[in-house]
Amino acid sequence: MKNIPLAILLFLTTSAFAQNNLSVGNSGKVWSAAYQQRAAEYKALCFQAYNIAKMRLDEAVRLHKKGKPLAVVTDIDETLLDNSPEGARAGYANEGFNNTKWQEWTARAVADTVPGAAEFFKYAAKKHVTVFYITNRGEKERAATLKNLQLYDLPFADDAHLFLRDKVSSKETRRQIVLARYNIVLLCGDNLPDFDVLYDNPKSEEGRAEVTHKLKAQFGKKYIVIPNPSYGDWENGLYDFRSKLTNGQKDSLIRAKVKTQ
Repeated sequence: MKNIPLAILLFLTTSAFAQNNLSVGNSGKVWSAAYQQRAAEYKALCFQAYNIAKMRLDEAVRLHKKGKPLAVVTDIDETLLDNSPEGARAGYANEGFNNTKWQEWTARAVADTVPGAAEFFKYAAKKHVTVFYITNRGEKERAATLKNLQLYDLPFADDAHLFLRDKVSSKETRRQIVLARYNIVLLCGDNLPDFDVLYDNPKSEEGRAEVTHKLKAQFGKKYIVIPNPSYGDWENGLYDFRSKLTNGQKDSLIRAKVKTQ
């Protein structure tokens, strides 16, 4: 792949888009995957986020004298593990989220790490800070998820520190379980509900923006956001949080909402 001339690669990519008649949203999945996999700017943003996380962790450790032990809570997908190959596959297939295909991907346990992530969580462990993984992957994905984390020798990659989704997508109950015994000094995520219960309720772009303005002092302080151009509540907001839209309906909403002048 690396030796294919750029002009030929662009021709092949354009031809694939045309032949498959990809929707605006799904062609965006391919470009998002390209950004995650190829852009040095994406790597720089991730390094920047985890560099800030390290500084905040050092500060928390320095100031910690007594009380509950310290912990970091992190999301997994697109925060720690990079699933862009599955995103690209779905985009080329012109399909939305497919749980069966997703579980086939996670079962392989081969996702790469997000730049800077593994180094940061290993650093946290060396500082005697406990790491908890709170993810909305399902219980069926537990074994494969642990296998993928252990592939990179990530700390605390065991059942006791992995909280999967049960009946609801909200992570607040799981965060409270950690808070009962630990002082959470940092939360890392790519989707705003990874950070605060206030994001569980707004089901509009305006509501999410209002909460973000309210919490703006926490970003870069306690909340460390990793860029995810592929999916998340930001995308759901574009579709007014309606989950059963056709590709055509999604495209209409995108075209109506995105400025062109």
